[in-house]
Amino acid sequence: MSDTPASPSSAGVSLYDARPFFEKALQYGLQHGLIPQTKLDEIARSAPKGMVQIAAYFGSEFLRPELERARDRIVNLVSLYLEDSCDGDLRRAAESLRDHSFLSRSKGGSDMLKRLIVMPQTSHFGMNERKEFSDVHIPQLAKWTLRPLAEYRAELARRTHAAQLMAAAEWLAEDLGLDEDELSDAGPEAEAVIRTALLVLSTGHTEMPDWRALGAIVLKLRQRHGEDASGIRITVPAELPVELHPVVENVRRSVMRDLPKMLDAATPIRKLFQQTPAFMGRYFWLDSGLAEVDAHERTASATWKKITAGNDDEPSLLTLFLCVAAESPPKTLLTERMAGTLIRKIRKSGWQPELAEQYIQAHAPAAYQADYLKLWHSFVDEARAPLTRDVDDGIQNALTLLRRECHVKAS
Repeated sequence: MSDTPASPSSAGVSLYDARPFFEKALQYGLQHGLIPQTKLDEIARSAPKGMVQIAAYFGSEFLRPELERARDRIVNLVSLYLEDSCDGDLRRAAESLRDHSFLSRSKGGSDMLKRLIVMPQTSHFGMNERKEFSDVHIPQLAKWTLRPLAEYRAELARRTHAAQLMAAAEWLAEDLGLDEDELSDAGPEAEAVIRTALLVLSTGHTEMPDWRALGAIVLKLRQRHGEDASGIRITVPAELPVELHPVVENVRRSVMRDLPKMLDAATPIRKLFQQTPAFMGRYFWLDSGLAEVDAHERTASATWKKITAGNDDEPSLLTLFLCVAAESPPKTLLTERMAGTLIRKIRKSGWQPELAEQYIQAHAPAAYQADYLKLWHSFVDEARAPLTRDVDDGIQNALTLLRRECHVKAS
């Protein structure tokens, strides 16, 4: 037996090439005559300019460490774009370098990352602010410019899944009469919306339910099917966009697995949905402030304490009363975006100040009801015109009023 160690090729082992993909593509292009000297010269001229621009964008172009990091960034950006757009094919990547400028490949990598960063990180409506790329995102971009393609693709897959769940939830919610702004303000988990929508649509209902309506649906299923879930068909709407079918199908299967628990008459419906850890937050229902008050299970004082959370200053109370009058989820604090949504809803569907009066009389401490009614009436007199009339400045007058009189936090 020979003492000479086997070569990597004879042992069937490939050497790991840790070079950036850009470098491998460039070397391939040179070896195979795909990249002429003129293109090599062009890259040599433009790369330093790009490095200085990147260093200035993320820090300072006057510091050597920043320039060295910028070199790593620009090489990685070009590598990301080439490897992703060419599916790892070195010939195609070399041809891309030959046919396009070096800086355009760098920009391609940067654009990939910017699109990724503004995608939803979670499928929870209350935890995402989907918007265009801005200076706020630069620290995130700085981190991603140094990460490999495998991490990018893993994150892209995760965020794409979240985005598809949110898109499906929005589509189903709209089919049940709930628009995107109302859904965003409620802030549910997208899968919870999808589960409820599938359950509701499959039982012949046409509106997103509040708590009482959801409880009635489950009770009817128990009465009709007993504890046998085999006769219940939960289906994916045929009109749902084709690209959303896979994610909704996965959620549909989870609803089917939940049916035996829903049909278990030994578990009270409220206890199942609101007190069972595995079911809490798993389904979604509208929370209107008035509808949520269950005379059999909640006392007025407990409801008041829960809704106000101890915030009894005038701006917080007016915010609460306005939400009730607009038949929106009761809140004592609004973001500017939520305030804008509330104004648009009032102008579209109107408001009912008397609902707030009824709410005060039913739930506010008796000793303060007169003062709260006086406060509300004064606000209604002042707010009626700017809240309900479309004017030349859009919602600005109304928004200014809410900033002054209610509890509105700057976004």
